[in-house]
Amino acid sequence: MTASEDILATDDSWFLMMARYNRWMNEKLYAIAAGLDEQALRCDRGAYFGSILGTLNHVMTGDVLWLKRFAGHEALAQPLALLQEVRAPSRLNDELFDDLPSLWQYRRRLDAALIEMAEIVGGLPPDTVLSYCSMKGMPVRRSLQALAIHLFNHQTHHRGQATTLLKQAGIDPGETDLLMLIPEL
Repeated sequence: MTASEDILATDDSWFLMMARYNRWMNEKLYAIAAGLDEQALRCDRGAYFGSILGTLNHVMTGDVLWLKRFAGHEALAQPLALLQEVRAPSRLNDELFDDLPSLWQYRRRLDAALIEMAEIVGGLPPDTVLSYCSMKGMPVRRSLQALAIHLFNHQTHHRGQATTLLKQAGIDPGETDLLMLIPEL
């Protein structure tokens, strides 16, 4: 999706808008990162997850962790079926993919599934509950829509860190604001 495409049609939900923004930003960041050599991708730049690759892996780890939980809800099992292909992270700094091409390949598939999921989540009643176990094995029940908001917020937070790491590598990622995708009326 390019910035000139309308990300938000009048009948789209907030969740769908954020899923499309997620895809747009991931395509942008991964395309830029693909132009870096291995040393630049893996260079520890002092960020919480160290490198550009480490930060992109963390976003994937968070997404996989939460989407595996979302897949436990009957309405979301089908669009999130591809999560069966990847192991559940046991730590927040797990590296699910050790190279950028593999990470990007799965990222594209996951982003497509996220868009399907967002279409469903936006149509669910606001009081829909997601029951899951925390990473410590504790049972939890929370608002599914609020957890989806958390998922998108987490992505945005860490992609902001990735853009800073790219700037440290001498690359300007350009515009990254959601505003760039919201059509003028």
